Amino acid sequence: MWGRTGHSRAALLGEHMAERATERSGKQRPSAVLPEPDAALRKVPVPGSPTPGIPAALAEDMTPHAVAAKAAHENFPVALRMLPRTYRHHLMAVYVFARTADDLGDQAPAAERLALLAELEADVKALYASFGGSGAETAAGEPGQDGEPGHAGAPGQPARRPQPAVAGLRRTVLECEIPMQPFVDLIRANQQDQVVTRYQTFEDLAGYCRLSANPVGRIVLHVFGQYTADRADQSDYVCTGLQLAEHWQDVAEDLRAGRIYLPLEDMAVHGCGEDDLAAPHAGPMVRELMAFEVGRARSLIDAGAPLVGTLRGAARAAVAGYVAGGRAALTAIDTAGYDVMAVTPRPGKGRTLVELARAFARGR
Repeated sequence: MWGRTGHSRAALLGEHMAERATERSGKQRPSAVLPEPDAALRKVPVPGSPTPGIPAALAEDMTPHAVAAKAAHENFPVALRMLPRTYRHHLMAVYVFARTADDLGDQAPAAERLALLAELEADVKALYASFGGSGAETAAGEPGQDGEPGHAGAPGQPARRPQPAVAGLRRTVLECEIPMQPFVDLIRANQQDQVVTRYQTFEDLAGYCRLSANPVGRIVLHVFGQYTADRADQSDYVCTGLQLAEHWQDVAEDLRAGRIYLPLEDMAVHGCGEDDLAAPHAGPMVRELMAFEVGRARSLIDAGAPLVGTLRGAARAAVAGYVAGGRAALTAIDTAGYDVMAVTPRPGKGRTLVELARAFARGR
């Protein structure tokens, strides 16, 4: 529900699951996991040496402590800061993973991104294989120090240690019984970003959201022990809406990164071209297009929002926070007159709190 933690994919844990930090050049999953940085996460050891292909500065920026600190910039910290410590730990562990996948897909050297993302996927599969099954699809390497699965290195080289973001998932995956596929899907979304920069139809974009955003919501339901097929379906609506909300906030930023998430057929219907998106201010046709897209995202969030009413306690507060973050983000775009070129519309905390209280009380 984060989203694009990012485009987060990291918000979708609540993602929208998440608003990107302003210095990022890519996207972020609806980073649905946006609690306050947890002291427990700061103690996660950073095993081994940096993965080859990752610049030293980026490797430092990807340590659990550094990634956790970015959560303060996300859209969904409001309700999650009030959660019990165990939930905060689990959600932060997922956020660190989602954010790491995003950073590899956005900030690593372009020629190395697919290989680094493939290594991250191999680490996830090795983690699950080390449990003796649990849906793993590959055999783990020999366990490394501290019981962590290692990977065979080149002849004469030590085994490669897993990414810290994957090592940090061990307790969360075991205690919350989270299946492997949602984590793999988040990686696949980043892999898709390396080769797909335009989406012809809304259906194409929704398919991307099924990888980039919806897995976050499903992970969150597992964290709270509330996963059912019906709830997962409702969560998918919310998460796709959250992902779209972040895309619509970040049209100008995404264009600078070479990506357009607005469906090309929608742009054509409204008479918009790529040059219109590069203008310093949104013209009338772009504003009409954005009003249409905001309405569609809002409808998706509203369709899934009854999920809140099926939950109680901490789970209800967290999911209400995610719904609130998405609605507040869409309202910010509306308030800006749908001009997403001049500024990146961001909601104030007051507006998000109002939406949170309303969603929690009404159960939708």
